[in-house]
Amino acid sequence: MANGKYKQWLTKEGLLRIQGWARDGLTDEQIAKNMNIGLTTFYEWKKRYPEFRESLKENKDVVDRKVENALLKNALNGNVTAQIFWLKNRKPNEWREKREIEANEAQSSSMNQLIQSLTQARGNN
Repeated sequence: MANGKYKQWLTKEGLLRIQGWARDGLTDEQIAKNMNIGLTTFYEWKKRYPEFRESLKENKDVVDRKVENALLKNALNGNVTAQIFWLKNRKPNEWREKREIEANEAQSSSMNQLIQSLTQARGNN
């Protein structure tokens, strides 16, 4: 396990540094680089050491909440892009793009016309 490096990161000080990076919005890859370990080792440590995994999770959740709150604030203050993003993600059945449905309706209409044409042609024979 990376020559025992994990021990230094499971100390109070090590976990605080990791928590700070997670709160700053760094990705797993960036945190692993700051820790001077490979990404594979990073993921192995997340599986093996619950305190490591929880420190990351809890502090990434903090940043996610801040971004969610900022997005909501922007949406409520009239930012149309933020409003669209929010609605498409929070209420996808009502706000997603309708292109897929329109394409399916067009295909269905074409299929019905083909069936009708074949039925008529068959009736004429």
